[in-house]
Amino acid sequence: MTFIWKILTQVTVGENEGIESALRRFKRQVSKSGIFADLKRLRHHETPIEKYKRKLQQRRKARRR
Repeated sequence: MTFIWKILTQVTVGENEGIESALRRFKRQVSKSGIFADLKRLRHHETPIEKYKRKLQQRRKARRR
């Protein structure tokens, strides 16, 4: 199974920036890009009803935008 993500998350640490704040920014970017959701979805078997509910939720979210 091959995993390809369109967006690779990268954080550049500034000169006077602490590691903690850079790590916080990295975590925020990863959560916004949806990498964890994809990993969770691909790691475990998804039943047809779970797949339907996820797609329904995605459609609702897209409609709100």
